Amino acid sequence: MNYPEFFNTIETIKLQDPLSNLLGTFENGLVEFSYLDIVKSAGHSCPTVSGAYIMAMVGLKELYQDEIPTRGDIFVSFKEDDKDGVAGVIGTVLSQITGATESLGFKGLNGNFARHDLMQFNANITSSIKLQRLDTGKSVELIYNPSQISQDERVPQLMQKIMQNTATPEDKKLFGQLWQKRVEAIFANISKVITIL
Repeated sequence: MNYPEFFNTIETIKLQDPLSNLLGTFENGLVEFSYLDIVKSAGHSCPTVSGAYIMAMVGLKELYQDEIPTRGDIFVSFKEDDKDGVAGVIGTVLSQITGATESLGFKGLNGNFARHDLMQFNANITSSIKLQRLDTGKSVELIYNPSQISQDERVPQLMQKIMQNTATPEDKKLFGQLWQKRVEAIFANISKVITIL
């Protein structure tokens, strides 16, 4: 499987998952997500998927500092409805990393390890997302704004040719390369695209 090399340079997200520990899934319940893992699940790499990954990475660091984040112990809130814009895409990524789901997740074992009802859309927040620890109540809100990183000026024209079915194979290849170049630039400029509230 071939993919852009920069995927391998992106910091991974490490969590401790008590449920996987109990069920013998991962030794000591330690689980690690890479950007490539998320891209495989999403089916593509774009500014939205990368932004969701970055918000998870930055938000969990802010919430847990030097501790390992606990998967399944994080409540995720969104300002938008899950059908608005890219909120659903971001929610899917955050669900994969944190374990939180709105209603479809694991219902728990004897009242423990439940993953459903840990995600809320249409929340009364002004940020892109809010992450809150269930154990301490500590929360962090983040705003993601990828517009700080401009795309190559050739992207709109190439996109138009692709939509009109007039793009050559070379056009399509260049479009993909330029698209991922912007994603790489977003990861290289996290402080420009993320605001912590």
